[in-house]
Amino acid sequence: MSESVVVGVGALSIADVVAVARHGAHVEVSEESLAEVERSRAIIERLADDPIPHYGVSTGFGALATKHIPVESRAQLQRSLVRSHAAGSGPEVEREVVRALMLLRISTLATGRTGVRPEVLTTYVGMLNAGITPCVREYGSLGCSGDLAPLAHCALALMGEGEVRNADGEQVTAAEALAAAGLTPVELREKEGLALINGTDGMLGMLCLAITDLTELAKVADITAAMSVEGLLGTDDVFAADLHELRPQRGQADSAANLRVLLKDSEIRESHRDPAACTRVQDAYSLRCSPQVAGGVRDTIAHATSVANAELAAAVDNPVVTKDGRVESNGNFHGAPVAYVLDFLAIVTADLASISERRTDRFLDVARNNGLPPFLADDPGVDSGHMIAQYTQAAIVSELKRLANPASVDSIPSSAMQEDHVSMGWSGARKLRRSVDGLRRVLSVELLTAARGIRLRAPLKPSAATGAVIEALPNIGVPGPDRYLAPEIEQTVEFVNDGRALHAAEAVTGALR
Repeated sequence: MSESVVVGVGALSIADVVAVARHGAHVEVSEESLAEVERSRAIIERLADDPIPHYGVSTGFGALATKHIPVESRAQLQRSLVRSHAAGSGPEVEREVVRALMLLRISTLATGRTGVRPEVLTTYVGMLNAGITPCVREYGSLGCSGDLAPLAHCALALMGEGEVRNADGEQVTAAEALAAAGLTPVELREKEGLALINGTDGMLGMLCLAITDLTELAKVADITAAMSVEGLLGTDDVFAADLHELRPQRGQADSAANLRVLLKDSEIRESHRDPAACTRVQDAYSLRCSPQVAGGVRDTIAHATSVANAELAAAVDNPVVTKDGRVESNGNFHGAPVAYVLDFLAIVTADLASISERRTDRFLDVARNNGLPPFLADDPGVDSGHMIAQYTQAAIVSELKRLANPASVDSIPSSAMQEDHVSMGWSGARKLRRSVDGLRRVLSVELLTAARGIRLRAPLKPSAATGAVIEALPNIGVPGPDRYLAPEIEQTVEFVNDGRALHAAEAVTGALR
């Protein structure tokens, strides 16, 4: 387990979210936060007897906001809200996503802008620290008025109802899990049910996880591109710093710098540097323009990071308790800013995979692979080599192109037209997770294919960096007669996923950009 993450009135970082969601870091609440939560709760309690209606305190919700709720029915109002909104359907959402969602709701509660009691906050933290993960379902959020259904399933567990996974991954009732952890179910009071479900936490959590994964995969994409340039007898001249200074795009310059250090001192590259011996004038776009594409991906990640950081500093609820003590309705729960960048990232993820697949395809075509055997096969005709590995890539890339269609433009009105424009950010986040997994698999096939192609250039040696990556592969990507290829692909996916590919390269180059 990682070190503790302290939640207070200020912003969490993306790294904090990943530490808790993915690595099980312990969560603590600051004393400053608890004091602010107490202060804002006192404001809500003063409004409970006010004859003037206050949304979520003494009224119904959504299209029923005009209905006044008597004092004796308000606890039931909050319970009914959570129970009715816990209406998700479909497969369970991944544990790390639910943990991210829970942490981000805790973060908003901790700002003191929601009006909940301290015990609601501390019990929620206790549930997260005990490894209790509510069973959240795939479908149910429109990304407006918050990720209502996913958050409601978590709030339901806090009430001691519904199903959860315990720390061992076993499905048990929430009541059983809370009792085992020594936690008492929360009996919700005015405003608290609403505060527990009204946020962009699910889509934001998935955005933070995607940014983390894509930041690393952008570096892996430079590694696989360098291996393909090398194995296909391409040139590194086009990655010169002064050429990229002519077009001052930050991400492009960083990608080109990575390619220069990755290809440094390659015997394979030096073998065809003499223009008298090498008649090729220019490489194909998939080689030559790699920094432009991978750089654009980096710039998009940077923009998404700025949006995520702003959202991490937000207190998203409706109504909200302002710093000067007012309780005001607002529209900050609308997920549009997050939804847009989720879609934007799906677009660049698809394109980065697309250029990777094109480089792989070049290795397999004797008309374009500069002297390598067809499909890198040992005995072409008898053997098919990596022919179908490229089919796998192509199938994934086709899927990624479909996933790149934006969800954020597909608003569907709800709640009797009170909620007549929604963000669909949750849907955008769900498809982005599929996209990130697809990109990882496409890059892994390119890495495996490039490793085989480079090995076929022996006795010429690759650069120290690409050679280190090939050496770190667990005895796969080796030329020879056809063998069962799916396990080699899966081993390479794991090699990329657990960071070994990047670590092997950076052990030679230092930290890549």
